[in-house]
Amino acid sequence: MASPSFDLDRIGRGLPFAQSLPRLKQALVGGAAVVQAPPGTGKTTVVPPVVANLVLDGNAKDAARVVVVQPRRVAARAAARRLAALTGTEPGGVVGWTVRGERKTSKATRVEFVTPGILLRRLLRDPELIGTAAVVLDEVHERGIESDLLVGMLAELRQLRDDLVLVAMSATVEAERFAALLGGDAPAPVVDCPSALHPLTVEWAPGPQRLDDRGVTPAFLAHVARTAAAAHSRAVAADPTVDALVFLPGAREVSRVAAELRGLTDAEVLELHGQLAPREQDRAVAGRAPGERPRIVVTTSLAESSLTVNGVRLVVDSGLARQPRRDAGRGISGLVTVSASKASAEQRAGRAARQGPGTVVRCYDGAAWGAMPAHTVPEVRTADLTAACLALAVWGSPGGEGMALPDPLPSRARADAEAELTRLGAVAEDGRATDLGRLLVSLPVEPRWGRALLDGADLVGTRTAAEVIAAVSDGVRVPAADIPAFVRGLRSSRGGGSARWRREVQPLERMA
Repeated sequence: MASPSFDLDRIGRGLPFAQSLPRLKQALVGGAAVVQAPPGTGKTTVVPPVVANLVLDGNAKDAARVVVVQPRRVAARAAARRLAALTGTEPGGVVGWTVRGERKTSKATRVEFVTPGILLRRLLRDPELIGTAAVVLDEVHERGIESDLLVGMLAELRQLRDDLVLVAMSATVEAERFAALLGGDAPAPVVDCPSALHPLTVEWAPGPQRLDDRGVTPAFLAHVARTAAAAHSRAVAADPTVDALVFLPGAREVSRVAAELRGLTDAEVLELHGQLAPREQDRAVAGRAPGERPRIVVTTSLAESSLTVNGVRLVVDSGLARQPRRDAGRGISGLVTVSASKASAEQRAGRAARQGPGTVVRCYDGAAWGAMPAHTVPEVRTADLTAACLALAVWGSPGGEGMALPDPLPSRARADAEAELTRLGAVAEDGRATDLGRLLVSLPVEPRWGRALLDGADLVGTRTAAEVIAAVSDGVRVPAADIPAFVRGLRSSRGGGSARWRREVQPLERMA
């Protein structure tokens, strides 16, 4: 018995991108398309069910799924919950998700939201993607390494599987680049949609020095908190329905500013970042119910483009972002705080004008704005490439040679990564993956930590090894001199282990 089609009239009601559906359907006749639409137009909600209906009409097997790739776990869950609600079904039914450490799908699932790492490992395990009828790559403009690899791998797969439908979605003007990559002999059609923004007022509130050699200065964080409290108080006085988003570079800064805000405002202050438990993330994204206090959500760039926080009409922007940078001396990537790009700042500001006239308060001046780069630097140019090179070796294209990647791997970083993989025993001298390499690529941690997990399990046991590797992956510095004391501290109620660390230990222990 065939699965019922998605009701596109119901799902697309009130969403600007619904006007572009006829052009999208026509574009997908060729099997690939690029969607260029600003945040807030509804592309993440509308495009997956359109594609699902298309592959069903094309007599695809009922079990074939549309897989939608979202850069972040909280965005994948939020998008799946919203689409499930619009279809009148429970999450995990017709619409579900799979993210690291959490899976909510069933045999009935036709649209599955996943993160890039999930689909990447799925592709390496099953290069034909049996059971998948279409892949939608959302937010490709963010240019994460795993998303870039997926573009190249899926373009190759489509040459072998002409029934596979591919869609790339971008919020910026790089659509033509991805159209050329996905289209094969001719560029894929580009389907655009006009901006859905309401009028936006821009205010400037520069404060003290933002960064020093230790990171974001405490004085600047205090300035952001005071600015947010005052701006939200003025906004709520004029319209009690206004909620606010405050953008900061990382979880530490989010927690610091949220704590200060709680002493400055009567509004409910919520945090939103990747280290929170899923329930806390979902609460921050859901928006407030009638009768609840006004909200200020303090967030990282997580809320920049890939999800909507309902009720937001005020944005306070620090103008800072956290990006990976390769440490050539240690051979690994670390996160550093830098000025955000103009494109990021514009997307943050646009969050205030998606549901009505809004205001953005920028906690910097025109000179800082002028010095911002136009776009975020692609991760492949700045980050350690060890994991990427291992994935490419397992795929059978060492270094990405001959692949339709958005950017080639920088030669120096590639050489260093391949030398490290050889040292780990993950690749042979000819660049091909070894059995160990194929095992390491299946683990949801960087290859060095995967090798350490496997070796450490023999030395200290699987539980302790998993706890240490989960901590390292979470950015915690592990004192090599006294690992047992360090682990005892993590296990204690006052330990340094985050909620995310505690969630990661069990699957790592099982894998070890």
